[in-house]
Amino acid sequence: MSEFIKINEINISSDHYIAGQRVAAKHYLDVFSPIDGRLLGKVANGSPEIINQAIEAAEQAFPAWSALSAAERKVYLDKFADEIGKRNDDFALVESNDAGVLLSRMQHGVVKRVQLNIRHFAEQALTLQDHTINTNQAEHLVRHDPAGVVVIITPWNAPLMLSTWKLGPALASGNTCILKPPEWAPCTSSLLADAAQAAGLPPGVLNIVQGNGAESGSGLVADPRVARISFTGSVPTAKLIAQSAAQNLVPCSLELGGKSPFIVLAGADIDNAAATAALMYRNAGQVCLAGTRLLVHESIKSDFVKAMRGYVEALTVGDPRDPATEVGPIIHQRQVERVAGFIERAKSAGATVLWGGAKHEYGELYFQPTLVTNLKQDDEIVQNEVFGPVLTLQTFSSDDQVIAMANGTDYGLGGVCYGEQSHATEISKRIRTGFIWVNSFGIRDLEAPFGGIKRSGIGREGGNWSFEFFCDIKDVVVPKKPFRASFSQR
Repeated sequence: MSEFIKINEINISSDHYIAGQRVAAKHYLDVFSPIDGRLLGKVANGSPEIINQAIEAAEQAFPAWSALSAAERKVYLDKFADEIGKRNDDFALVESNDAGVLLSRMQHGVVKRVQLNIRHFAEQALTLQDHTINTNQAEHLVRHDPAGVVVIITPWNAPLMLSTWKLGPALASGNTCILKPPEWAPCTSSLLADAAQAAGLPPGVLNIVQGNGAESGSGLVADPRVARISFTGSVPTAKLIAQSAAQNLVPCSLELGGKSPFIVLAGADIDNAAATAALMYRNAGQVCLAGTRLLVHESIKSDFVKAMRGYVEALTVGDPRDPATEVGPIIHQRQVERVAGFIERAKSAGATVLWGGAKHEYGELYFQPTLVTNLKQDDEIVQNEVFGPVLTLQTFSSDDQVIAMANGTDYGLGGVCYGEQSHATEISKRIRTGFIWVNSFGIRDLEAPFGGIKRSGIGREGGNWSFEFFCDIKDVVVPKKPFRASFSQR
């Protein structure tokens, strides 16, 4: 029997979406709202039978979908984006309730970005014409052929945006997809299925298998019929996915965690840097690209901390559906306990909490914006991703020292560097990371590469980098002179 989750007056199917139809499950998992811990409803859990059904549907849809021209696929994908836009308020309200993200950001920014994810890559796919390389001997026609069935696995901190960030190029280049949404925040992925169906996306082109990683996720990534796996999430899960994929030599794109430096040089605009640093608490710190390690020149530490404290004290922690709220809840009780554990262990090791450090009075899943200092480079809280509203503060006295500190973790996703523009730019070039913002934060362009190094991931997303991953690159060699096979003898 089919199940539904109801948020306000919005009905969200709890079932899988396979070959254009809702498919019920034998087992369902509870879904809770981080806003107040209430049970939202149940979501289907995958099984070997469901996984096989989804892969078969994607396989069957692949020949016709891949045979379409990029322009023909663009017609479908533009309609898909239109249908998402028609449901702007539904997507915003559902993800706010389901994942605890700020409703105002969803309404005015995120859903529009989601539409852009689809439209941009549909448009860019038009440029994937045969690229010709001329040599003395031959003409090489370099093609981007769709790879086949793609599995996409997304995290709970930004499920809608990250799903479409991957679906856009995967679908536009002619692949068929199976999306496995996060167990803790699955609802907007189900709404994506409704939008795809309303847009007339052919059955089997987009399939959604709900459930947890241990059953739904592991079964999908281990199947030899899968041609590509794109994952955003934690390092431990990525290792399991990579091990499964290795058995079948399936390429993986892995966008993982971060422990990004936020460098404030002596010549920085202190007030601007402090205001930007306070933004790191947004989404309760559950942002992989946030600059969570504040590295501040010792000569400006006091002024910076004073300025930042003022911005942090002005932050409103509360219900993410309230327009006045700037910091919402942490996704789950297990995550709250994890965050609190980091702080308690840091304090036991001699660290000082400058502000915050405990649960917020607003509710069980709310945590105070926190700043921890008096730390050593090898301290756990400096080295490992907390994924909560917790920043660390260290000081430095020279460029070489701050570069060593910034590069001194196993992560390398993002970074921020505030200072005199040319100085900050030169420092940024020496930081080992996938990207870094100079005197800014959060500027993103869909044509630019995104991804990390070291434990922060493998591969790049965005622009042609996405297409390079989701396509098989083929060289069609056409000789310029008649070719005749011959065997030479010595």
